[in-house]
This record gives sequence, C-alpha cells and structure tokens, in this order.
Amino acid sequence: MKIISTAIPGVVVLEPRIFTDSRGFFLETYNEHSFEALGIAERFVQDNESYSKQGVLRGLHFQVEQAQGKLVRAVAGEVFDVAVDLRKGSATFGKWAWARLSAMNHHMIWIPKGFAHGFYTLSETAEVVYKVTDFYAPQHERTLLWNDPDVGIEWPLRGEPILSDKDRAGVRLKEIAAR
Repeated sequence: MKIISTAIPGVVVLEPRIFTDSRGFFLETYNEHSFEALGIAERFVQDNESYSKQGVLRGLHFQVEQAQGKLVRAVAGEVFDVAVDLRKGSATFGKWAWARLSAMNHHMIWIPKGFAHGFYTLSETAEVVYKVTDFYAPQHERTLLWNDPDVGIEWPLRGEPILSDKDRAGVRLKEIAAR
C-alpha cells in the first residue's frame, strides 16, 4: 500500500495495490498488520455506508466525545472528501485537507480523531463506506459549517449543494475554538 501525504500531517491518502487480470481486479482494503506498518494502529468498531446523489454535500461532522478516526473510501462514483483539523493546540487547527475518492482510483483517506469530516458528490451517484474507531453517539455529534469562511474549503461545487437541515445549521470554527 502506498501512503500519500496531505496538507495536514496524520491525514493521509492510501493507494492500495490492485491486482488485475482478464476477470477483473482484487485489492485489500484493510489489513491490520499492513496498517500498523503504516503507523495506523487503530481498532475499528463500526462500518458505515452512505449513498448520495450528485451535488449532495454531507458534513462537516464530528463528535465532541467518543471522537472517531475514519478510514473512508468510495465504492461507487466519485467524491471530494475533506477533513478539517479541530484539535485544540494543533499547529494546523482550522486547516483542511482533501482527497478525490472514487471507485476507479480505489484511494482511501485516513482521518484521525479530532477532525471534522465531510464530502461532496461529484458523480451522478456515489456510495461511500468508512470504518470508524468509536461508535456513533448522536448526543455528541456536531456539525462544522460547510462553507465557514474562516476555514475556506475550496469545494468543487457545480451549483448550489444539496444539504440536510443539520448540515445547513452547522456552527462556525470560531464557536468551536471558543469552547
């Protein structure tokens, strides 16, 4: 597996080795030993999957307790995936990193605990799967405003994004920093 650095240390894109032949392809999406060798020694407790239509923007979600590390990949379609550093005292607090994840490139992104996460659907539809290091805790879930000018994410929007009410009502980075 090849590891590709992003703008934020610790957030990495993983490019798996793909074996192809006349029948199709095979790849390993997770192997505890391989990930430990890459410096990702986490226990995953839950797998999630979402289906989105083109133009859907999900996020930027995080949990204030039971923070989740996430290993994210697209198994159908293509998304612009984003992680925003919310770790207090971090040199990259409020900065963002991104990756294009698609069923064609098979890339994954590792997002450690302490980050908000979201993605924008570029293709007609997309299915995203991700492993998480802690269980979903709705009472601790929060949303960072997707278009907060203090974060300045350069989303590759094609018109107005399709948002949930929760995502539309996200809080600004300065509100998170003040807590």
